[in-house]
Amino acid sequence: MPISSRFAVGIHILTLIEVNKGNSSSSEYIAGSVNTNPVVIRRIIGMLKNAGLVTVRPGIAGAELAKDLSDITLLDVYKAVDVVHDQELFSIHENPNPACTVGRNIQDTIIPLFSAAQLALEKALGSVTIEDVVKDVLEKEKVNSK
Repeated sequence: MPISSRFAVGIHILTLIEVNKGNSSSSEYIAGSVNTNPVVIRRIIGMLKNAGLVTVRPGIAGAELAKDLSDITLLDVYKAVDVVHDQELFSIHENPNPACTVGRNIQDTIIPLFSAAQLALEKALGSVTIEDVVKDVLEKEKVNSK
């Protein structure tokens, strides 16, 4: 099963808020860009708000970034939208057969491998900021609009 799309949508939302800076980034507007329902956007914006990544004001449509672009990493977004809990990116099957050589030892063998893989992923996500994403999106737009 793939990682929840909330992660990609969270990155999309933050990037769009920055690119659309100075204009209203309402949930309806963002939903149009993501091509989803505004309710989904409001739910994810709520998660981003709880993580301190965006601010929203009651009664006023739109969200704003709560931090500088260079201070928001993809790891921040990943954690904000509850993609996975700590050390739970990979789940293992429970209750393998202890009478079997593999069943008795498989968990102790793969758990450290899974932990190392999750740490590598989180390190990679921590080295990329929303600023990097915005720059890349805008560069691609320049190329595509020629």
